[in-house]
Amino acid sequence: MFLLLQRFVNAEFGNGVWEELQKETSGEAKKYNGHQNYPLSEMEAILNTASTKTGLTLAELMEKFGEKMVPDLMAAYSKYVNPEWKTFEVLEYTEHVMHRAVRIEESSADPPVLNVSRVHDKLLIIDYYSERKMGSLAVGIIKGIAAYFGEADKVKVHSNSSPNDARVQLRVEFE
Repeated sequence: MFLLLQRFVNAEFGNGVWEELQKETSGEAKKYNGHQNYPLSEMEAILNTASTKTGLTLAELMEKFGEKMVPDLMAAYSKYVNPEWKTFEVLEYTEHVMHRAVRIEESSADPPVLNVSRVHDKLLIIDYYSERKMGSLAVGIIKGIAAYFGEADKVKVHSNSSPNDARVQLRVEFE
């Protein structure tokens, strides 16, 4: 996540901003390893500082980050995605396919738990659970997946609860 956040910050706000955010929050610029877990407090501090500096709310910033990270996620997990799938199927199977693989391949990884219910062919209800309280990131990822498949104008995401909670219910409607 930290490497994706670094890539997002530099792409959105310019080279060198990542290091500035790190120095402002922890006093030093650190290098992060993609296969290691770091304290959530470090990411929260960087996101809060970035929110203040950009004028975006934390929820807006996290949603934007979620949208922008999708191409990297799709590349990383392409071997688990059926080529016939679109947004609906990727969302429906994320927990049982991609998150399951992440937990097996990277024992220290802790992706959020997604309980996805297919109400009908045009509606998914996603119950998101994570102590990280990053429901806004999940909303952004859903929007990013829809954009990835050229379906952004056909997918609407509504949060039925605060995105700042550990448990967030998302309603995903398809035209």
